[in-house]
Amino acid sequence: MSTTTYPVRVDGALDDRLNRWLWLVKWVLVIPHLLVLALLWIAFVLLSFVAFFAILFTGRYPRGIFEFNVGVLRWTWRVEFYAYGALGTDKYPPFTLHDVPEYPAHLDVAYPEHLSRGLVLVKWWLLAIPHYIVVAFFIGGGTWFATQADDRAWGWGSGLVGLLVLVAAVVLLFTGRYPRSVFDLVLGMDRWVLRVAAYAGLMVDQYPPFRLDMGGDDPGTTRLHEQPLEPYPRPAGSPPRQPERQMSAGRTVALVLGVLVTLASLVGLSVGGALLWLDQGRRDSAGFVTSDKVTLSTTGYALASDELTIDAGAASVPHRWFGDARVRVQMVGGGPVFVGLASTSDVRRYLSGVGYTTVTTVGPNSTTYADHAGTAPATAPAELNIWRVQTAGSGEQTIIWPLENGDWTLVVMAPDGSKELSVRADAGATAPSLEWLWIAVLTSSGAFLLLGTLTVVLVVVRQPKPGPSTLQQTLLRRSNERDGETTD
Repeated sequence: MSTTTYPVRVDGALDDRLNRWLWLVKWVLVIPHLLVLALLWIAFVLLSFVAFFAILFTGRYPRGIFEFNVGVLRWTWRVEFYAYGALGTDKYPPFTLHDVPEYPAHLDVAYPEHLSRGLVLVKWWLLAIPHYIVVAFFIGGGTWFATQADDRAWGWGSGLVGLLVLVAAVVLLFTGRYPRSVFDLVLGMDRWVLRVAAYAGLMVDQYPPFRLDMGGDDPGTTRLHEQPLEPYPRPAGSPPRQPERQMSAGRTVALVLGVLVTLASLVGLSVGGALLWLDQGRRDSAGFVTSDKVTLSTTGYALASDELTIDAGAASVPHRWFGDARVRVQMVGGGPVFVGLASTSDVRRYLSGVGYTTVTTVGPNSTTYADHAGTAPATAPAELNIWRVQTAGSGEQTIIWPLENGDWTLVVMAPDGSKELSVRADAGATAPSLEWLWIAVLTSSGAFLLLGTLTVVLVVVRQPKPGPSTLQQTLLRRSNERDGETTD
């Protein structure tokens, strides 16, 4: 028995014969696993947050949460072993949090009866920093090359594990064999990464060793030969294997729904926070939620907005939603300016044959235009009666109008219709519904966050009473058979 022990055991048995070509499409085959794991890792983070406070106040890691989080690590390791973390097997990973004895990849963590309340405050960030640097080298950011072409820099940052697995895959493609030395080195690095993951996940207090324990059979954890019925060796200090707690289909569905609700609530909280920022941070003293000022220019005779379409059914609905709109425009360098809003059809008739520019997109760092060739307008804009609202004069000009259904276009020109314009402008709306909208979104998202988190915790912590494991059922059946033979 080895005398060097660590409470995290990671094993992987390399298949004797691997398909030469299957690794080319495994990235597609693991997509279902990646979708499920994305949800499970969200639950892992949330439950680790719960475990943090449990350890801080009680010195114990809640058993139900511990088993779930170990299951997430175990599931992740099986997928990585199958895919590009090792390419060690062609056997498709099972969809389960439990250990599968017949699968060639295993992970187990000895349950700690007590954890340090002080270490929980620093081990996952401060103490683990040296290991994070090593892990970054192993799985990402550690292997780089760069070239310069057309003023563009290109790089490779898959990490040493990804690079070695790629080498092994190419060798496998041409020879049909996975280099054993490469496999042993890759497993050593994967094992290091998973030990750090368990340590950062607050599952162990023992500091991960700075040691590359290579090979598929974990040499850094004591073998428990005194337990021959174990499916695979368990870490030193592990309690005897308990009957496996099978999660029913209903509980599995509840767990997935709980994670989905939690994820959706986090998105909702982000949206509600953005709406709150708009209402409180972008609303000016006049009550308008206002954009930043942008500079717009044209060498033609007019600036026109893209078509603004408002269609919300009843005529009064848009005003209840958005209130009044406002546009403020000022000529750069001073001088008079005309601003008007009219239906899109009237504007098109007026500007037909006129040289003008349509502002297609507006942004703080980039604005795009569409130019239209033509001549000067035959009529000054203020002489027309097509405008829903208009103003003209020197200095900053402001138009305000109640938003209503229709197709509208905003036009900015010199009052005399002269050529070339450069203006500074902003737009805003009173948006009376914004306040109750962010309140509703934040309130409902907070409620769903509580509901989703509570669902996940109840499913994980309140496990069903364990029934006989598969191993126990097999032993019982064999015992009954022997009893029957003795009786005969």
